[in-house]
Amino acid sequence: MSLGIDFHVKETVLCIRLSGELDHHTAESLKQKVAESLERDGIRHIVLNLEDLSFMDSSGLGVILGRYKQIKQLGGEMVVCAISPAVRRLFDMSGLFKIIRFEQSEQKALLTLGVAS
Repeated sequence: MSLGIDFHVKETVLCIRLSGELDHHTAESLKQKVAESLERDGIRHIVLNLEDLSFMDSSGLGVILGRYKQIKQLGGEMVVCAISPAVRRLFDMSGLFKIIRFEQSEQKALLTLGVAS
């Protein structure tokens, strides 16, 4: 299975919806697409919707952590929302929820960043 990547920009927030599998085969593509959007669209924050992500390995964690650091350097914030149970376990085990905020829904994540959905 491959990775589906859906981007949309709301003001200064890049909303990323991932579906399928984020692994060593697909991580580089996601990394490049996010970098292009950050440069082109004047992004300050990222909302990462993982509701339809069925699998993620350490490469995926690395890409997410890298984008988190990148957005922090810009003075922004990353919020993860609507995470599937399997991927949530990986986040819990890795400790990513200690640094990246989690919200139940994309709408709530956008509200916490000051953007009305």
